[in-house]
Amino acid sequence: MDGSAGICVLRVVISLALVFCLCASSALAIVDDKCSACKAVALELEDSLANERPRNHLDYRHRLNSEGQREGKVIDYRLSELRVVELLDGLCSKMKGYVPNKAGPGRTFWLKVEGGVPDAPEMALNRQASELHSRAIVEFCGRLLETTEEELTERIRVGEVATGEVERVLCKELSKSCKELSETAEPADDDDLEDEEIDEVATERADDHVKEDAEKATKDVSSVAEETISMGSDGEL
Repeated sequence: MDGSAGICVLRVVISLALVFCLCASSALAIVDDKCSACKAVALELEDSLANERPRNHLDYRHRLNSEGQREGKVIDYRLSELRVVELLDGLCSKMKGYVPNKAGPGRTFWLKVEGGVPDAPEMALNRQASELHSRAIVEFCGRLLETTEEELTERIRVGEVATGEVERVLCKELSKSCKELSETAEPADDDDLEDEEIDEVATERADDHVKEDAEKATKDVSSVAEETISMGSDGEL
């Protein structure tokens, strides 16, 4: 009895591990779509630029000359390296919570899911997949900034990376992540839609995608559990 039960439990664990591995492979494969991932990073940087607060000039006049006057430089904050550091620092951690969504043939959107996946037993595998997606997009962001940091820093300092220009500069000119996409025509179906309508449609599809994944994962686990329990019962007889 104990031996059969142990075999059943082992089979269920192995099955769950296989599902987990498939989710990991899927997450890594999705991030291979570097253009959509880069666009998500660009969106977060756009948000940081749009929400910048006015800052005073940086006063580095810390020395006094023989006449008692302060010596040193006064640097415009918008042209300083400090501004770049504050914009990029923590940028990749903001990518947590993004999930990929297939919005059509060859079209992928990375959308931020506020609050994450619901904490429910039937969503366990879906949460694991979301965590894998999160780690994958965060790692992608780190590699992206590492390879473009020097040029990106300079362009931000000279004012070439303004709101509305981040995607072009980061994804097409510096990283070339969207090079192929930029050279091909966009699908005609969404051309007549406004940006807000596209975002709304993509968000609805993402919600449906999450629900479908949860239902499928629940059915798969239930099926595996029933099969292994049945096999264990047959073994006893």
